[in-house]
Amino acid sequence: MATTDRRARDKETLRQKILDAARALFVSHGYDGVTLRKIAEAIEYAPGTIYSHFKDKDELMRALCVADWNAFNASLPRIETGSDPVIAIRLLGAAYIEFGLAHPHQYQFLFMSRKPELLYAKLDADTMAKKGDPARDGYALVRHTVQTAIDRKLLREELRDADLVAQTLWAGVHGITSLHIAMSNDTWIAWAPVLARAGQMLDALMHFLAHSRP
Repeated sequence: MATTDRRARDKETLRQKILDAARALFVSHGYDGVTLRKIAEAIEYAPGTIYSHFKDKDELMRALCVADWNAFNASLPRIETGSDPVIAIRLLGAAYIEFGLAHPHQYQFLFMSRKPELLYAKLDADTMAKKGDPARDGYALVRHTVQTAIDRKLLREELRDADLVAQTLWAGVHGITSLHIAMSNDTWIAWAPVLARAGQMLDALMHFLAHSRP
C-alpha cells in the first residue's frame, strides 16, 4: 500500500509540474506557440511523459483552465444572503485583486491570455454544470450579488443591467491587477503602492454604483 501511495503521489507531483510548465509557456508564447514537446523540454522529460498524463495539448489546456478557475473561484468570499450586497460587491472586488497579486502566473493565464474558441465547448459535463451557479462560478457570484443590490434598489436608479454592471466592475479591478503584473517593475513611473491604488479604484467604483444611497 505504501508503494502504491507513493507512486500516486509521484504521479500527481509530475502532473502538477507539467501544468505549471504549460501555464508559463502558454502565457509567454500563446496557445499556438506551445507544443507538448516544448513543455516536455521545459521540465526535462521525454515527450512521452506528457502523453501519459494528457492525450493532447487541448486536454492539457482544459485541465489547466479548470484547475486555475477552481482555485480562483474558491478564493472569492461567499457572503450571507442577508448581508449588504453593496459591501459584498466591494469585498469581491478586493478578493479578485488579492488573488491576482498573490498568484500572478495563474492570473495571467486566466485573464491575460487568449484561449482557443472551442475550449469551452469541450469542457466536461461536471465543469459545465458550474456555469451560472454562484456557489461554483465566480462570474455568476458577482452577477448574483449585483442583481441582489439592484433588486433591493441599492444602486443608482439607471443601473439595471446586472451583466453590464458586473462587467464594468470586472474591468476596473482587472485594470489595477493587470497593470501591476505587467508594469510594476517599470521604473519610468513612480508607482504608488498597489494596495493604495486598489483601494482608491474600489472606492471610485462603489461611489459610482451607489453614491446616492441614504
